[in-house]
Amino acid sequence: MKFTQFIRKVQQCFLVLLATTAEIIPSDVKKGHFAVTAMLGIEKKRFIIELQYLTNPAFMKLLEQAREEYGFMQKGVIFVPCLPVDLQDILDEHILNCAGFSIGNV
Repeated sequence: MKFTQFIRKVQQCFLVLLATTAEIIPSDVKKGHFAVTAMLGIEKKRFIIELQYLTNPAFMKLLEQAREEYGFMQKGVIFVPCLPVDLQDILDEHILNCAGFSIGNV
């Protein structure tokens, strides 16, 4: 599957998920965000993530791993197979990159 096809498929799944779960979205998940749980072994943590992360290559790699492990049609929160600290590192690095910093400059 080409990367652009994969991106389209992920976006379609998000649209279907949003359309079918509009009434059951938890109050802490604001418009323009989605819930992800990082889980590897017994370590598990829930994150609320902005839609802009769907363009982040490291985050997309995690979604690809989730697709391989859990399939496309997860219901509710999306599970990604990584340690919570690893997902937090991806999120933090994305914020720094958007602000014009790189890890080497911090």
